[in-house]
Amino acid sequence: MERPEFGPVTEEKILQQFAESVARVFVGLRKEKGYTSYESFAFDHEFPRAQYWRVETGRHNLTLRTLTKLLIIHNLTLEEFLHRVIAEAAAGGRKTPA
Repeated sequence: MERPEFGPVTEEKILQQFAESVARVFVGLRKEKGYTSYESFAFDHEFPRAQYWRVETGRHNLTLRTLTKLLIIHNLTLEEFLHRVIAEAAAGGRKTPA
């Protein structure tokens, strides 16, 4: 399948876009909680710092278990989280109004 404005749709492009959108959502959620550092956030929530860094940089292939733990930490439903990811993907990394 090809979309003229984006070129061919590939597995790699979809994974990259999804990972980047998820990463930006988790960075935003952390900042909404008042944390400037991923390290202090991870420490305070007893989440492995290196793993959380990988999530926020899009370098983590999230498992359902990890995603569930993060949703619980942020008090979000899956639906709320996916709405944020979709909005972030549509914005393409541009700042969106809060």
